Amino acid sequence: MRRASFYSSSPRSRAVARPASPSSNESPEKPVEAPARRAWRDLYRRHERRLTLAGFAVLGLALALQIFKPDPVSLTKGDVDAAVQRTLAEQVLPSPAARVFGAVHGAIVQVRTSADALEHDEYLQRSSGSGVVIVNRGKILTSLHVVDGAGRIRVVFADGLESDAKIINRQPENDLAVLQADTVPDDLAAATMRPKADLQYGDIVVAVGFPFGIGPSVSAGVVSGLKRSFRTANGDLLSNLIQFDAAVNPGSSGGPLLNAAGEVVGIVVALANPTDAGTFIGIGFAVPIGAALGTGSGDGQVPPL
Repeated sequence: MRRASFYSSSPRSRAVARPASPSSNESPEKPVEAPARRAWRDLYRRHERRLTLAGFAVLGLALALQIFKPDPVSLTKGDVDAAVQRTLAEQVLPSPAARVFGAVHGAIVQVRTSADALEHDEYLQRSSGSGVVIVNRGKILTSLHVVDGAGRIRVVFADGLESDAKIINRQPENDLAVLQADTVPDDLAAATMRPKADLQYGDIVVAVGFPFGIGPSVSAGVVSGLKRSFRTANGDLLSNLIQFDAAVNPGSSGGPLLNAAGEVVGIVVALANPTDAGTFIGIGFAVPIGAALGTGSGDGQVPPL
């Protein structure tokens, strides 16, 4: 008896079954939206109106600030002048003479002279004058008539140190002398010199010295003349002098005459007084520092002192 076959041998039975394609009437499946994104979209939909109103409010505020922004304040010359006056009234600035003295005070010295030594090494002071340090190793420029013929010369520096000194150079034609101190302060500073000063009538000048042995004393004035001549009590004729009206008196001789920058432009050597009083009545004389250094009006090289 023939056995029944488990597999059909017909072509139909051997055909491979394919999955049925979706019907053309069915729409494709939509992608699944992320939960977080869907939550934000739902939140926006619920508050869309409020968010829109808030945006318009911010925009309006920005426009209002731009429209009502105050214009920058423009200062006039009067405003600036008023501000300067207020500053000057509230904070007092040092005077020109005070600034000049501040620049040179460490170089000012008092020059004391005495006669020959007496017993017990005591000295009688003969006169007093002034001087200015021109080299920080202790070289001092002064007036020759202050130290000429002295038995002993002593100098007193700004810090109070006293020292003997000797004359190392003379310039009789200009009534000038250079001293060398035996002992000097550790921090001794020299004054700044201006050999070519280019002074003019009316320029501010300051005289510093020890009038009547009192000082250091400061007086201010102006240049009242140039290239003046003056005959001293000894009959010596001094020429090419600076005439000035800053107060000087006996004892001021040898001190510096300074310009507004605190630079030495001359050395005080004399004052004019038609009486026998010998005190200041408005005219002082100084040797230009260029002549003192051997440079005449300021041309040429300054020789070593």
